[in-house]
Amino acid sequence: MLTMNLEGLEMIAVLVVVVVFVKVLEQFGLLEAGYDDSVEDELELSAVRHRPEGLEQLEAQTRFSRKELQILYRGFKNECPSGVVNEETFKDIYAQFFPQGDASTYAHFLFNAFDTDHNGSVSFEDFVMGLSILLRGTVQEKLIWAFNLYDINKDGYITKEEMLDIMKAIYDMMGKCTYPVLKEETPRQHVEVFFQKMDKNKDGVVTIDEFIDCCQNDENIMRSMHLFENVL
Repeated sequence: MLTMNLEGLEMIAVLVVVVVFVKVLEQFGLLEAGYDDSVEDELELSAVRHRPEGLEQLEAQTRFSRKELQILYRGFKNECPSGVVNEETFKDIYAQFFPQGDASTYAHFLFNAFDTDHNGSVSFEDFVMGLSILLRGTVQEKLIWAFNLYDINKDGYITKEEMLDIMKAIYDMMGKCTYPVLKEETPRQHVEVFFQKMDKNKDGVVTIDEFIDCCQNDENIMRSMHLFENVL
């Protein structure tokens, strides 16, 4: 049961991403895995279709070490033998962790945030690039990633409708698991308050600069940015 109030709802969108990916890592066996080098993993990572060019490139592009990438790849390969994750897999993963709610809409939004090239699938490269930001990125990088999650149509702005869609998706997924139980009108009430706080120039949209500035001046959000930096 998660204790949550209206003021804390804005940070849940990103925290849910991280919490569930920690659970996914545990499911993959990655948090208990050893750090033995694997030549086979490295060769396969370089050669198999749907895989990025190799460990050296990913090591340069992320904040993971070579051994951590090998561990991540081993778990990803076990769960996703084809080398890619589709949207239905995302929905299945979230359904496991939120059986009392409907996680399908939030999983859809999250999948689109990880599918950076918008080809309908998340590759190992997409997975570790996103995970690197969420777990080890700077505050600025994490907030840019969160902005992209809220910016559903990817036009560079967040509208009140987009923010409401995300909040409704979170409510559908978590509402029955919170204490006190959130009322049906809670997401809309929250969006009205938080959107007005973010939309500094009152033009009806939130830019990335407005989003980052507002979040950086919110102590709760800033505290949440550092909660899961050492899970892997």
